[in-house]
Amino acid sequence: MQTSRRNILKTIGAAAGLTTLPHLSFGYSLSNEYPKPLTSKDFLPCLNMSTIRGQNLGFVKELEVASKAGFTAVEIWMRTLQVYLDSGGTIKEAAKILKDLGLTVEDGMSFTQWVVDEEDTRAKAIETLKKEMDLLAVLGCKRIAAPPSGFNGKPGLNLDKAAERYAAILDIGDQTGVIPQLEIWGSSQNLSQLSEALYVAAKSGHPSAKILLDVYHLYRGGTSVDALRIIRPETVELIHINDYPDAPRETLKDSDRVYPGDGVAPISTILKALQSPKRPLVLSFEVFNQEYYKQDALEVCKTGLAKINKVTQGL
Repeated sequence: MQTSRRNILKTIGAAAGLTTLPHLSFGYSLSNEYPKPLTSKDFLPCLNMSTIRGQNLGFVKELEVASKAGFTAVEIWMRTLQVYLDSGGTIKEAAKILKDLGLTVEDGMSFTQWVVDEEDTRAKAIETLKKEMDLLAVLGCKRIAAPPSGFNGKPGLNLDKAAERYAAILDIGDQTGVIPQLEIWGSSQNLSQLSEALYVAAKSGHPSAKILLDVYHLYRGGTSVDALRIIRPETVELIHINDYPDAPRETLKDSDRVYPGDGVAPISTILKALQSPKRPLVLSFEVFNQEYYKQDALEVCKTGLAKINKVTQGL
């Protein structure tokens, strides 16, 4: 039986009060020169490779473009890394390339079906997830995305079972040093709202639980920005930064995401809510914009970094 909304709200209230789960930390103009990475201790600009995946550059070229544009951090796609490995590259060579380019890997984008009900599918997915974690550990990465893959297109996810399954992959994360970040997808039939993610994270009872947010997905799923006030910033280490046009949320698609500052999203409010004096918040620029895919990848990355710098000025 699916968890009721009343139970979700009760658990969120407990998490907000931090009384029952104390271990869970809720609470431009462009120049001709390459933009410099932001030096603020509060934010770390990062490039999610979705932003230039339409140019089909391949793993190494994507890293080279990110570095040349001025980024010092990247969020890689595990599928792209696997193609590189299948083509003869090694994970140690990938680590050296990253070091030579001055890049850190802040997260790995994974789409394994770790949360589905089908036991065989879930078991194979968790085996793949463990292999991906091991690869990321060699690259010095400490995070991997855990979205509701396999349950995004159909309703009915039991949130209590999702919490058990999340706790199971968090145990693997503790072993590998690469922690699964519970990701919300605004257009998904499940885990589309912050309230659901908070419930699953709290119900897991796991001290390593973290949530991965996205400016677009918060709006697309109907989460109020005011809801961020009950989260302590330590719970969110990375957010996908982007923007969206002034349109009903139900009509928006992933490809509608634009540069931060080019839409109507309350980015400053979101970032202020998630700032922490303990560590920089990773701002990973993630869009799937078809028009950007037609442009030079380096120019897209340079523009993205400049836009991030602008929207974070004064925060």
